[in-house]
This record gives sequence, structure tokens and C-alpha cells, in this order.
Amino acid sequence: MKNSTVASELAGILFITSYPPRECGIATYSQDLIRALHNKFSNSLSIKVCALESNGNTYPYPEEVKYILKTSLAEDYEKLAESINQDDDIKLVLIQHEFGFFHKQEQAFLTLLYSLSKPIVIVFHTVLPHPDEQLKLKIQRITAVCESVIVMTNNSVQILTTDYGVPQQKITMIAHGTHLVPHLSEKFLKLKYGLKDRKVLTTFGLLSSGKSIETTLEALPAIIAQSPDVMFLVIGKTHPEVVKAEGEKYREMLEQKVREYAIQDHVRFINSYLPLAELLEYLQLTDIYLFTSNDPNQAVSGTFVYAMSCACPIISTPIPHAKELLTEDTGIIFDFRNPQQLADAVNRLLNDEPLRRNFSTNTLEKIVSTAWENSAVAHATVFELVAGDDINLTFNLPAINLDHLKKMTTGTGIIQFSKINQPDISTGYTLDDNARALIASSMNYKITGNGECLPDIQKYLEFVRHCQQPAGDFLNYTDRNNNFTSQNYDTNLDDANGRAVWALGYLMSLNGILPEKITAKAQAILDKSLLRIGTVHSTRAMAFAIKGIYFYQGAVKKNENFILIRTFADRLVQMYRHEAKDNWQWFEGYLTYANSILPEAMLYAWLLTREPVYKEIAISSLDFLLSQIFNENGIEVISNKNWLQKGEVAMHSGEQPIDVAYTIMTLGKFYDVFMEEDYHQKMNTAFNWFLGKNRLHQIIYNPCTGGCYDGLEETHVNLNQGAESTVSYLMARLTMEKYTSSYKPFRFHLRNHFCVHSKQTEHIYSTSHKMPYQPSALIPLPLLMEKPRLNPVQGNV
Repeated sequence: MKNSTVASELAGILFITSYPPRECGIATYSQDLIRALHNKFSNSLSIKVCALESNGNTYPYPEEVKYILKTSLAEDYEKLAESINQDDDIKLVLIQHEFGFFHKQEQAFLTLLYSLSKPIVIVFHTVLPHPDEQLKLKIQRITAVCESVIVMTNNSVQILTTDYGVPQQKITMIAHGTHLVPHLSEKFLKLKYGLKDRKVLTTFGLLSSGKSIETTLEALPAIIAQSPDVMFLVIGKTHPEVVKAEGEKYREMLEQKVREYAIQDHVRFINSYLPLAELLEYLQLTDIYLFTSNDPNQAVSGTFVYAMSCACPIISTPIPHAKELLTEDTGIIFDFRNPQQLADAVNRLLNDEPLRRNFSTNTLEKIVSTAWENSAVAHATVFELVAGDDINLTFNLPAINLDHLKKMTTGTGIIQFSKINQPDISTGYTLDDNARALIASSMNYKITGNGECLPDIQKYLEFVRHCQQPAGDFLNYTDRNNNFTSQNYDTNLDDANGRAVWALGYLMSLNGILPEKITAKAQAILDKSLLRIGTVHSTRAMAFAIKGIYFYQGAVKKNENFILIRTFADRLVQMYRHEAKDNWQWFEGYLTYANSILPEAMLYAWLLTREPVYKEIAISSLDFLLSQIFNENGIEVISNKNWLQKGEVAMHSGEQPIDVAYTIMTLGKFYDVFMEEDYHQKMNTAFNWFLGKNRLHQIIYNPCTGGCYDGLEETHVNLNQGAESTVSYLMARLTMEKYTSSYKPFRFHLRNHFCVHSKQTEHIYSTSHKMPYQPSALIPLPLLMEKPRLNPVQGNV
């Protein structure tokens, strides 16, 4: 997979499945998956649906439904196969399989499979253990004609391989997808739905006797005795097929039990097929989710995992899915049809709030990898493997979303940390985070011109000013009340000072774009800081400072700043010469954090001074760094758990969004200057890390909240969405915005110079042939376009 901002020819995927508005769990599943695939890969995939209909039912489908299969009519299977084979747009067929779909025409279904000329992927929603010979042969004949088989649990993989003899290499386990949710306030939601001060037990799904709701009703008197404020919500209509067969017999039996036990004040039936957003809100206010199926062979449950995605503690009967996901720190399993065990489990959790909270946190951490976004990446990977050259996957760039940035920002600035996506004001504020937020917000303002960014820019800038000390240097840490903490005196603050200079310099580069009162304030703070910054010797602090001073010099030329850049760059040269060897082209004997900022700083120093050694070191050090962090998985930045020492092998855990973001920004600058496509491709690869193309194949950017997870650990994603990670993602995303559509630097010859048009700054940078620009040769584009000797040779304006 790659990221591309230019749409290629779309590869058609046909889903054969039940589909909304048909009320069916698999219909909802398919729609959720298709939406996720569209959101991630609409630039490369075109997904259509063949909707399954039975018992004479017809439905008004959405536009993605291209075909309809009447599953009871044998001749329709033949017609469908012919239509699919003649449809050149379809490159692959995916079939959602449930035994009930095709039980009236099993032979016709097999004929369809064997008649298709397109590759087939089949998804088994039910995998029955211990099959008889007839069932075993049926499944073997189905899987034999399919290129790939998808199941949703490891238990199903085991059954298919051992009981049915399906080759394991043909099977892929992709867990049932779940929704990312904003994790709204439980108190607020209970008030919204008339459940204030109630302890809420919930179950949901299309109602049928297989749900065994009566088990919970029988347990409720013992639960109410200990928790008189309990409320049991039964959410969902009766299954349409059940209604056809027996009407509302099952629901009426449940209502009768409620009356018998005199628990009317503790049970609420919500006889509706709720919209997704409303359903997820009910789950978010739930104290305990109850899953009471009486079918021991139910392989998977969408209701079960949806509840987990909302951080519900789970109490469940021992279906295979529950036994696979629930451990002693995520939920409780009880025996089928055992109301006493259920009552004991509920009472235990309701009376132990710390345990319930612990279950909630652990449940969310365990289930987040199954987000529909991750499911889409996993399915698309299967499609690409099966269809080969017919599918060329490219990730979509997510829309720029400032929601979480704004949520983390108070009247003081941006809060340092969050718990999941809830700002944790007890952690206070830092100069580091507010300097980065200042850069990201200013980048966004430059791109969009949206005046709503200006109040936040002013907040972040004021926080930077607040941190500046009388001598010009900066402190870094404040508490929730914006008072400086003792941590400032126990920690080296050089890097924070360097980042402040970078942020202030970047603001100065937007002189004429940002309001004058903002740039004037930034200049006053920056001029004062530059009186002291020369005393800094920290490697990365000097690099950050070079970036900031470079930006400043482009707006306000000062000889003393030119000298300061040379001073810092010469120090970095000496460090490089001391450490660099044939197989270690670096400034230090180890790789740590924010590594790419060092070659980028050398590039900026060269662009300003034209000192050849700066350019040589910039290129050689970046090439070395890229060789250490790019591999077959994409990008794997240096672990924050263990720095990479010279001669050692990199450890793959503790990957931080900030390091990926800095790498993207560095590659963008090198691409602008040298126009080497490899830099551009590596930018795309690095950005895909946020979207799921990483070691764990999990999203790091959360499109639901607009936040970014705090890191990629050895086996899981850190779910907190703090300031550093969220702002880092935004800087990366805003950097990528420059390269959308058909952007390419504009080259042309002017007299004896080779010139580059920068779309970002709308200036022409003129230098000698095949040598990147220097700001001293900067000519405004409108003026240059009037000159007669313009000779375009590449690109467009």
C-alpha cells in the first residue's frame, strides 16, 4: 500500500451480502465495513453490493447496491454469475456467508461460486465445530474455489484447519469491526436518556429466543436486592424472521416475566432498531453489558464487541468469541442459563467500582485494534494479495480535524496529557506542547486563512511569553493554574528553548499573513530569547534554533542571526566529524529522539550560508537515518524505550508520533530543495504510519476524535491522546497538504540560473544550475513572471 494524492483507476469490489435497510446483523456489518473501506481507500477502490433477499422481501437500497440476488430462486444465481463475469469493473468478489442465507439453494450457491471467473474471498460468520461428513464436504467444496477465507476469531481458524482440513495459509483472521467512539460523559448521557442515578445493565440486538434474555430477568430480583437503583435495558426489535414465524411471542413472554417478578421499575424495553449514534450513546452510559446467548456454537457476536468498544465491562456466557476476548481483567464468564451465577457476577461488579473501572480500561485497550478503520486495512490487504496487479491500494488523506486540539486547549494553552481522549488538567501545561501547537495552528491558518485559528494562536503565543524569563530564556513546566513547577529546576530545558525559537521564527516567516500584532509580539519575544540562545550546546536544541532563526532571517535579515546559525551549524559539523564513520554517518554515537531535525537543520544552514560542508552533512546524515528507520514494514522510528547505540540492532517498540511527524517535515523540505522522488515517496510511507501501515497494522490517528494515540508499543497502541502526539500528527497532516493534487515544484531556466517555484511561499528561488535556492536570491513570483527570459521546463504553477 502507498499514499497517493492522485486518484488512479478504481478497482471494483463486489460484496455479496444482506444489506440495509434489511434488518440483519450481517447487513449492518457489511455496511460498516464498506463505509470504512470507502473512507480509507476511495481513491483506489469502488465497492458495489449484490444484496441478498429472501421470502419475497424487497427493499429500497442505497446507490451502492448494483445487483440483487433472490436467494430462493435457482435461476437467479446463474444470471448473477453471468453479470459479474461480464462486468469488467469488478476485480474481486467478497461473499458474506451465513448458512441461513443459502439453505434453500445450496447447490445453486455452489454453482455460482464455480461459475465466477473473478477471484473470490469468502467470510464465514459461523464456523461449526465437529462437522458431520456432509457439512465437512460442503465447506471444503466452498473453500476450494475461493482464493481466501476470512474468519473473525482464532478459534474459527483452528476449527477450519483441524475439523475441515482447510489449508491454514488460505485463512485470514480479521476480528469483527468496532466503532471508534468519543467516550462522552456517562453522567451527561444518563441525564439525556432519563437514567440519572441509575446503575445500568444493557443488552442489545434483534430479539429472539436465542438471546436468552429471560436468564437476566430471573437474576434481577437478587441484583435489585443489593442495588435498588439498577435498570436493565433491552434494546432492539424482534428479529424480522422471528416475527414472520411466531409474531411477538418471545417478547410477550419476557414482558410477562417482568410482571411476575414485579420488576417493572427496573426493566426498560426499547423496541426499536436504533440509529448507530444513539445505540453507541446507550452503550457509553452502560455500567455493565450482559451477553446471554444460549448457543455454544455462536462463533462471533457484533453486539458483544460493540459494547467492548464503548468500554463496557462485560459479563457473558461462554461462546467462543467471549472465551477468546474476555480474561480475568476484562470481564466475567458465566454458564449458559444460570441466573444465580449471573446475579453473583453483576453484584460483584456493581459493588466494586474500582474493579469495574479497571475492566472498562482494559476492555477498551483490548478491543481498539478491531476498529473498523483497522478492519478496512486488513481487508484491503487481503484484496491486494488476492487480486494482484488489478488492485493498487492508496490511502486517502484524512480531512484536517482540529477538534481534539481545541478540546485540549483552555484559556491558558494546550493541556499536556489526556486520559484516553479526555484532557487531564492535573498534568498542567508545557512550553514544548504550546510551541508545537503554535506552529500547527499557524500552519493551518496559512493554508486555510480561517480566522477561527487566531484566538488559539494568540493563546499559545501568550503562553510562550509567560514562560520567558527576564534574561530571555524560557521555563517549560506549569501546573493547572499556570504556576511554574519545580520540574523546571530538575530538568535540562535546552530543547524546550530551542523549540520556542523554532515556533517564534516560524511565526515571523508568516509576517504579512498573520495579523501584525501577533508577529510583532512574536518578534519581541524572539529577539529577547536570541540574546541567550547562543549559550545552548544541546544537539537538538541547536537544530531547533537553526530552523527558527532561518525562518526569522527570511522575514527580518540580521547579521547577528546569520552568525548565530553558522555558530550552531559549525558545532554540529564538529560533532558529526567526531562520530561519523563508514557505517555510522551521524552526529552522536546513538540515535535518540527528534533525529531528523539534525540533517534538516544542516540543510537550512546550507540554504542560508551556501557552505558546502553543511549540504554534504545534511545529505549523508539524512541518508543514514533513513536507512535505519525505513524497512519492509514502512517506517519504524527509534524506540523511546531504548535508544539505538552504534553497532546495536534497533528495538521495535515505543514508536512515537512526534518522531514520525518530524521525519515527514524533514523529508518535505529535502524534497522541495532537491526534488528527488524518493524523498516524496518516503513522506507518503511515513504518513501511512498514522493510517495503519505500521508494524501492528493499527491506526495511530483517531478520525473519530481528531486526536492521535500516544505511541505504538510492542503489542498494542497507547490509547491516550495527549498534546504532543495530537499536535505532531497535525503538523504532519498539514505538511502533507502541500503535496495534494498535482503539486510538483516548478522548474525553469532563467539566464544562467536554474530556478524553482515554491507553491508554499509563492516565490521563485534562483540558484546556479541544479543547485537548490538560497533565500538571498528570492524573487517574488509576480515580478518574475513579467520578465521575458522565462523558459518553463517542468511542472506547473
